[in-house]
Amino acid sequence: MNRLGFLAARTLRNEGALQRLSASQSAVLDDLAGKRIALVGNARALSETRHGAQIDAADLVIRINRAPMPLAESHGRRTDWLALAVRLGAADRARLAPARILWMSPKRKRLDWQTATSPGFYLHPLADYRALRNRLGAPPTTGAMMIDLVARSQMARLDLYGFDFFASLSLSGRRTAEQVPHDFAGESAWLRDLMLADRRIVRH
Repeated sequence: MNRLGFLAARTLRNEGALQRLSASQSAVLDDLAGKRIALVGNARALSETRHGAQIDAADLVIRINRAPMPLAESHGRRTDWLALAVRLGAADRARLAPARILWMSPKRKRLDWQTATSPGFYLHPLADYRALRNRLGAPPTTGAMMIDLVARSQMARLDLYGFDFFASLSLSGRRTAEQVPHDFAGESAWLRDLMLADRRIVRH
C-alpha cells in the first residue's frame, strides 16, 4: 500500500486494508514467549523510585505513548517496544527509537503513515479493544490494553512499573482522573483479579 492508499483507507475506515500493514497478533504473541517483560506506565510516582536498573534488565521493555523518562535511576533507558494511542512527534520518536510500535487506539484517524510503515508495526484489533471496554465498562487505557495483550502470551513474567491508576497523576499531562474517559478504579480491580489468577504478573 502506498501513502495515498493508506490515507484513503484511514479516511474510509477500511479496517481490512489497515490491518494488512500490521504484523499478525500471533506473531506479536510469539515474540513475547519466554521473555521477562517490563511494561512501564507514566505515573508520576515512578520518578520517586529506583527501578531503572530493574527495568533495563528485562528481556523486553515496553513503554507507553510519549513515555517521559525524567531519570534513568527511576525509569531506565531502554525502549524496545512502544504502545501508542497518540501521535508521536519527531523528537520523541528519535529519543525512544522503538524497534516496534503497537498502535492500540481504536481511533484510526490518529494513525500516521510513518508509524504504520515502521518495522514490526502492529495494529491492535478493534474487536480486542471492544471486548476489554465491555469488560471494564469504560474505554481502557493503553496500559490496560497492553497488559491484556501480554497476559495472553506465553511470556515468562510481566513486571509493571508506573501503574498507580492516576493516584499520582501522569507524567505525560496535567489532566486529572475526572478529565479522562477511563475508569481507574475499575482497571485497578480488574488488574488485581488478573494478578491473582496469573502469578506471572507483578506490579511494583
